[in-house]
Amino acid sequence: MNGFDWPGLMRAGMCGLGLKPHEFWALTPAELWLLLGPEAGEMPMNRGRLDDLASRFPDQESGDEDG
Repeated sequence: MNGFDWPGLMRAGMCGLGLKPHEFWALTPAELWLLLGPEAGEMPMNRGRLDDLASRFPDQESGDEDG
């Protein structure tokens, strides 16, 4: 499976944690991970990983075009 398991995350947030839909969708991934607790596994993204991605895939300067 690629990407997020949205149905599973929604069940965990709304059924397991009792969040209302607007509360669930207002959370960041880090906040949801914190609420789910240590059994949720490794945090999906931290600052180091974000910096790594930003250096590997930098924003283009204005005027640059692909192709």
